[in-house]
Amino acid sequence: MSAARRIAFVCPRFAEHGTVGGAETLLRQMAERAAAAGRQVVFLTTCATDHFSWANAVPPGARRLTDNFEVRFFPVDPRRDISAFLRAQNLIDRGAAYSTDDEQVWLRNSVNSSALYSYLREEGREYDRIVMGPYLFGLTYFAARLHPDRTMLVPCLHDENFARVRAFGEMFRSVRGIIFNSAPERDLARRLYGVPAERTWVVGMGLDPFDADPERFRRRHGLTMPYLLYAGRREAGKGVPLLLDYLDLYRKLNQGDLRLVLLGGGSVPLPPDLAPAVVDAGFVSEEDKQSAMAGAAVFCQPSTNESFSIVLLEAWLAGAPALVHAACAVTTHHCRRSGGGLWFMTYAEFEAELRLLLEHADLRRRLGAAGRAYVQREYRWPVILARFLEALDHSGE
Repeated sequence: MSAARRIAFVCPRFAEHGTVGGAETLLRQMAERAAAAGRQVVFLTTCATDHFSWANAVPPGARRLTDNFEVRFFPVDPRRDISAFLRAQNLIDRGAAYSTDDEQVWLRNSVNSSALYSYLREEGREYDRIVMGPYLFGLTYFAARLHPDRTMLVPCLHDENFARVRAFGEMFRSVRGIIFNSAPERDLARRLYGVPAERTWVVGMGLDPFDADPERFRRRHGLTMPYLLYAGRREAGKGVPLLLDYLDLYRKLNQGDLRLVLLGGGSVPLPPDLAPAVVDAGFVSEEDKQSAMAGAAVFCQPSTNESFSIVLLEAWLAGAPALVHAACAVTTHHCRRSGGGLWFMTYAEFEAELRLLLEHADLRRRLGAAGRAYVQREYRWPVILARFLEALDHSGE
């Protein structure tokens, strides 16, 4: 085995302040930990911070964060045919018939950076491994084609129509290796693309234990009643409209003043009768997020498309019991292995399980404690970093 001493990471955005998605956060933290372990790391990313406009917001150039860790920012290509992109994306998203030409139109008009590709084309062979993700962007697809023999994909794959794009099957089968966040994610990739087991690793992301004051967030927002907590992007793809509808109906059919606390960004319409019971805290500090989780009666993760779910594991570290959507293989996998949560498919199941949790404080404590023990056992950083470096060092042997 020869250690991968020089590692390049490629990602559409650099999660510098923790306000981007889980995939970007995962890649940044992997890069930081690899650099701290003595590997030479360069993180290649775009100048964009917003994943809707992809406008160049950060000056291009290199920034050295530590002796072993440098970030290089490259401008996003300015000319995108948004109408062609949306037309192709709509076909793919609906599962309608589309051609390989439609796929290429969609990928070419996704986020791309010719400057980043030029750098990688010229300098890529200087790196022992090139780690890139998530899978869904033109940037990842075209970058993976430059040096597939040394590329390790961190796809953050979901069971969605985009995963069935033929070009992505080509990408998964051509790279040196694939690093997954969970066993269900790996199993999905093997079903979709037929990738051989010897080129796959399940790694995940490390989390540091913390102790949080459950009263800090309550005091700040005047919460004296129990609340259900959601943290993350507010959009249909994360199941937020479903959660709002279910909770609105729950409050109408059940006694008690249950509130909903929302952390994170995005905009979804609130049911009029539910709106007065919603505390929209938006983006908060890490300390406030942890306190909100520790003070929650229940943490709800309604998304059906997760490859890992960082916020679920963070909520368990705070001691909160979880309620997740049964259609998500990953979050139900976590719940089964940990004993830290329940899962629902229908409104009737949501209502029965939420009522059970709210009425039995001892059950909430047991589930929260089981979830915390699971995260501390399976997702400590020393364990995760060892898995990650092993995947890089052993890939292709």
